[in-house]
Amino acid sequence: MTTALNTSGRAVLFAGSTVCIALLGMLILGLSFLNGVAVTASLTVLITMLASISLLPSLLAFQKEHVLSRRERKILHRDGPGPVVVSGPWQRWAHFVARHPRALTFAALAVIVAFVIPFFSLQLGSSDQGSDPAGSTTRQAYDLLAQGFGPGFNGPLEIVGSIHDPRDKSTLEGLDVTLKSVPGVAEVGPVLTNSAGTVGFFKVIPTTSPQDAKTATLIATIRDTYIPAATTTSHTQIFVGGLTAIFVDFATVLTSKLPLFVGVIVLLGCLLLMVAFRSVLIPLVAAVMNLFAVGASFGLVVAVFQWGWGASLLKAGTGPVESFLPIIMIAILFGLSMDYQVFLVSRMHEEYLNTNDNEEAIIRGQANTGRVISAAALVMICVFLSFAIGGERIIAEFGIGLGGAVLIDAFVIRTVLVPSLMHFVGKANWWIPPWLDRLVPHVAVEATE
Repeated sequence: MTTALNTSGRAVLFAGSTVCIALLGMLILGLSFLNGVAVTASLTVLITMLASISLLPSLLAFQKEHVLSRRERKILHRDGPGPVVVSGPWQRWAHFVARHPRALTFAALAVIVAFVIPFFSLQLGSSDQGSDPAGSTTRQAYDLLAQGFGPGFNGPLEIVGSIHDPRDKSTLEGLDVTLKSVPGVAEVGPVLTNSAGTVGFFKVIPTTSPQDAKTATLIATIRDTYIPAATTTSHTQIFVGGLTAIFVDFATVLTSKLPLFVGVIVLLGCLLLMVAFRSVLIPLVAAVMNLFAVGASFGLVVAVFQWGWGASLLKAGTGPVESFLPIIMIAILFGLSMDYQVFLVSRMHEEYLNTNDNEEAIIRGQANTGRVISAAALVMICVFLSFAIGGERIIAEFGIGLGGAVLIDAFVIRTVLVPSLMHFVGKANWWIPPWLDRLVPHVAVEATE
C-alpha cells in the first residue's frame, strides 16, 4: 500500500492537477455562467483526487489480503511479494508498436486527419427550433411560421436608435427605406417611436433562418455598411438587436477568446508535465496530441450536427454548433487527455529510471498501463455516448464530441501514436537542457527519483 501511494499516488496528484488547470482555465474568459462550471467541476476533481489517496487506501487497509483473489493470495504466500509481470495482448501490442513505429505513426496520423478535416467547416452559433425533433411542438410551430411568413420570421432583427431631434428620426426612416432593397431582407416594418419620442424602432425580417450563416452576414453588413452610411449627417446611435443578433454576438465573443483560453491551458499543462518528467519533448508532444484530440472531436461534431451524417439516428436536426460548446469541451478534453498522458508516461518514466533503456521502458510502460487506460476510456465513452440518446440536440453534441474524443485519444493517440513517436525519437524523449533543469522545480513523480 505504501509503495502504491508513493508511486501511483504521485501520478494521481499530477493527473488531477492537470484536470483542475484545464477546468479553471475557463475563469480567464470573464464569462460569469462559465465560472460556476469551472469552480464546481474543479472542486469535484480535487475531492475525488484527495479521496483516492486517503479514503480508498484506508478502506483497502481494512480488507488487507482479502482484496486479492484466492489464487493471488496463494501465489503471494508461496512466492512472496514481487514485481508484476505483464503478459497477454497488451504486452504483444507494445512489442508490435516497438517493431513498427514509423508505419504506425503515419497510420495513426491518417486516422486523426480524417476526423479533423470537417473541423475546418465549423460554424459556431445557436441552433433554432428548426433543429428540434420533427414531432415536437416547437418544431411544428417553427415550420408553420416559416411556411406562412418565411424562414426569417422566426428570428427578426430589431433596429433601435435614439432620437434627439427631427433629423434623427429622418435618419431612422431613411435607413428603413434603404434596407427594404438590401439583398437578404424579406420585409422591413415601419418606424415606431415611444410616447416621449426619444427612441425609434423597426423590425427587419431576413430571407434566411436565424441559424443560417447568411443571416449573420446580413447583420454584419447592416452594422458595418448601411448604418454608418445612414448616420453620416446625424449624431444618433443606431443598433441591431434581437435574439438572433445576440446569439451571433455571443458566438463572436467566445470565438475571439478561444486562442487565449487554449494558449493558457496548453502552457500551464506543458509546464506541469515538464516539472513531472524533466523533459522538453514530452510536454510538447502532449500539447500537440491534445490539440489533435480536440480537432478530431469537433470534426466529428461538425460531420454529425452540421453535415447531418447520422443525425437522423439521434433525432437531431442540422445547424450550427453551439457557441459555448468549444469552451466546455476543450476544458474537459484537455483534462482527460493530460490524465491519460500522465498515466502512460509516468509508468514509462519509472521504467526508464530503473533500466536507462528507452525502448524497454516504453514497452513496459505501455504494457502495464494499456489495460487501465482502455478500461477507463471505455467507461467514459459509455457515459458520454449515453448523452446522445435523449433527443436533446445540445446534450447530444456534448455526448458525441466527448465520447468520440475519448475513443480517438485512448485507442489511437495514447495506444498507437504516442508510443510510436517515443520509439522513433529515442532517448531524446527524456532530454532537458541543463540550464532549464536548474530553473524547473524538482518535484518527483516517482519515488525512485
